[in-house]
Amino acid sequence: MTPLRIVLVLLEAPVPFGNAAARWFYVLLRELVARGHRVTCFATCSKPSEMEEARRLFPAPEYDLRLYPFPTRRGPLAKLQTLRRPYSYMFSRELQQDLDAELARGFDILHLEQLWCGWLALRYPDRALVNVHHLVWIDLEHVRPPTVRGRFDRWLMLRAERTLVRRFRYFRACSPRLVPELLKVNPLAQVTAVPVGVDPSLYEYIPDERRTGEPVVSVIGNMGWYPTHSAAVRLVTWLWPEIKKRVPQARLQLVGWGAKTALKDFLCLPDVTIEENVPDTRPYFERTAVLLYAPGRGSGMKIKILEAMAYGVPVVTTSEGVEGLPAEDGVHAGVCDEDVGLIERTVALLQDVTAQNRQRAAARHLVETHCGPQPTVDAIEAIYSGMLAQGNTVRSKEGMTP
Repeated sequence: MTPLRIVLVLLEAPVPFGNAAARWFYVLLRELVARGHRVTCFATCSKPSEMEEARRLFPAPEYDLRLYPFPTRRGPLAKLQTLRRPYSYMFSRELQQDLDAELARGFDILHLEQLWCGWLALRYPDRALVNVHHLVWIDLEHVRPPTVRGRFDRWLMLRAERTLVRRFRYFRACSPRLVPELLKVNPLAQVTAVPVGVDPSLYEYIPDERRTGEPVVSVIGNMGWYPTHSAAVRLVTWLWPEIKKRVPQARLQLVGWGAKTALKDFLCLPDVTIEENVPDTRPYFERTAVLLYAPGRGSGMKIKILEAMAYGVPVVTTSEGVEGLPAEDGVHAGVCDEDVGLIERTVALLQDVTAQNRQRAAARHLVETHCGPQPTVDAIEAIYSGMLAQGNTVRSKEGMTP
């Protein structure tokens, strides 16, 4: 592909083990630059430590990475801005000004990672590619907050999502499930499904001698995110008692940001360990015989499922858990939406190391071939080519030189 002038906007610093989306940001920026594209990347950042790490990973002049801390906003003007543009609080005035100045110099593609970045680019509805990682209107469809403030926040978020989806033309959805949902709101949109990319080389496949020999079942993830929290609660409440009955020596570990607060009702259960805010999750993957991640609701791809597969940890999950992956039940993961089936698959794996090894090897291969940097960024470049071709066609019809 001919090198392009790309302006990339990220919601967090592109670090390989930051938040879930940051893993993809890291892959995307590195791969686009490696392919010869001229990329200027703007990233708003919530953590100073990740800003420093990103500067180290993407040094100038090889990379043009511009990092902006989340601004501090208070008072009535901030509240008014929240009502006008919900969830734009992450973007400083400096970021907006610098982005506008860069775009004024000319560009081929404006690539916006995550929907909220759309607030920065409302003047370019036909020249921006908007990446949708998940949709709150799916995730919270059946959630009814008990407080007035909770109901207001939910309404505000849903309104903002639909407003932005209606404003743009080109979308990349991280899973096929999101495509018809986006088209319901914006029938004129062009939506392409491309899975989240991760760099498998960062995930050393756990060899047999480093895997636990104990029947440890785990959920690992951010417990402040509804799908992960719902998966943990479902496991402890409904699945774990029967698993424990059938595998008496089994133990359960629940690991993630805010875990002890989110799961405070389960802190004293026997054979259940809850760890929160750990600096590195790899040791917990190594102690896991089976990752049992069964969210009740949650759109988009689940990064902890990808990471477990990349590390070589057997996974049991629901169709929601493998959204965006062509995973086959019994081959790449145990996949079932019913409690009975989830229990059966987990118990069977806990009792059969050969089956664990067969499944985890197949899952690692799936991640490499479906979600690696090469196939995912190939697909992104194909979207770019389509956008530019359509833009040239429009300009030609208007009597302009393509």
